[in-house]
Amino acid sequence: MFDKQTTWRERISYGLSDTASNFVFAMISTYLIYFYTDVFGISAGAVGTLFLVTRCIDAFDGPFFGVLIDRTQTRWGKARPYFLWLAVPLSVVFILTFTTPDLSDTGKIIYAYITYMALSILYSAINVPVTAILPSLSSSPKERTVIVTVRMIFAAIGSAIISICVLPLVDLIGQGDKQKGFFWTVVILAIVAAALFLIAFKNVREKVKPVAAEGKISMKDLVIVMKNNKPWIILVIFAFLYFLVFTIKMQSTVYYLTYNFNRPDLAAGILGVSTLSIVATIFIPALTNFFSKKVTMIVGLVVFAVGQLVVWFSSLNDSVVLLFAGAIIGVLGLGLIQPILFAMSADTVDYGEWKTGIRAQGFLSSAPAMGVKIGMGVGGALSGWLLAAGGYVPNQPQTKSALMAIEWSYIWVPIIGIAIAIFVMLFYNLDKTSNQMTKELESRKGETGGVNNEL
Repeated sequence: MFDKQTTWRERISYGLSDTASNFVFAMISTYLIYFYTDVFGISAGAVGTLFLVTRCIDAFDGPFFGVLIDRTQTRWGKARPYFLWLAVPLSVVFILTFTTPDLSDTGKIIYAYITYMALSILYSAINVPVTAILPSLSSSPKERTVIVTVRMIFAAIGSAIISICVLPLVDLIGQGDKQKGFFWTVVILAIVAAALFLIAFKNVREKVKPVAAEGKISMKDLVIVMKNNKPWIILVIFAFLYFLVFTIKMQSTVYYLTYNFNRPDLAAGILGVSTLSIVATIFIPALTNFFSKKVTMIVGLVVFAVGQLVVWFSSLNDSVVLLFAGAIIGVLGLGLIQPILFAMSADTVDYGEWKTGIRAQGFLSSAPAMGVKIGMGVGGALSGWLLAAGGYVPNQPQTKSALMAIEWSYIWVPIIGIAIAIFVMLFYNLDKTSNQMTKELESRKGETGGVNNEL
């Protein structure tokens, strides 16, 4: 039988780890390109290249930290101790990334490369354990869906705080000085994030252990579990496409509302609509009881694309009502996607163990992060490059070509990416074998004592 369900204290504490993660993630995906171009004074083209280079290098740290987690043996477990070890270092580098030292143009670019790359690496080092710990919290697919749903609700809260509060805080604290405003806003966020990670460390427990005796996982083992895990490969590709779409849309939001819609005052409100993703997320356990994860995921993608089209229609007649309606529809679609993606990722860990006898939970849970990182890198690069190609000039009235570049970033590239992502998801078929897989793994665990309730 399945191990005991997690307590609400554990679920909430686990969710708070992603609230903390999303302080960093949302700041990067929503405001960093704007911060670099309009606050720190780096050209859009240089920022685009910075994002691509940094993310492509950073993409390989996810699997590295995954393997490191698989080889970690402590009295606190495999993934959990990283919350303790890295909470403060991540917060310090987070602050440095949004600091604006007085440097030459070249010096600013070098500083941005160093701090952004360091932040990306530390983010992976602490966020990979957030995902990798999930298969150890429960062996029940349904319970994992509940846990992930709670996690995504708290992740959405983190994103909402960033979306709603950051720009008003920057204005309030900076009093016209955006450099000062961003710095002290991030100081506050960094302190809270560190505290939340420490709460997660204190309250979360790793319960599920591998069927086989634990030991170091070799590179040969990793090749075997990758080669025999088609669902995992599909998720890596899907993660790349989804986060490309997510990044380019989020990073172009402020530009679109400022220059295309001529309503920069709506930025906090439109970004704050992301809070409503919680509404869709809450219904995921019920939806996945009636539909497969795959079908629910595809529905979310289609709903998001419809929202994009409504936003486009709103620009034809400057309708604020349609703008918000499109944003809300899109956010409800997004609310179905990320939670299921993480639940699917945990399922591929079980699938790998079922097929090969090797439970590489750290590597398999983290490797989709490689798709995430490259997707964010390409999305960020496209944002910067499209702005540069369109002739974007910060804080000035924009040319028609610049406005078209912003529109493509905000509307059309996301729609194209979503269409491709739907096609990729059609090949995912793990839902059909999940019940058989779970029963057989539970049977093996019953024979070997593979559940540990105390760590």
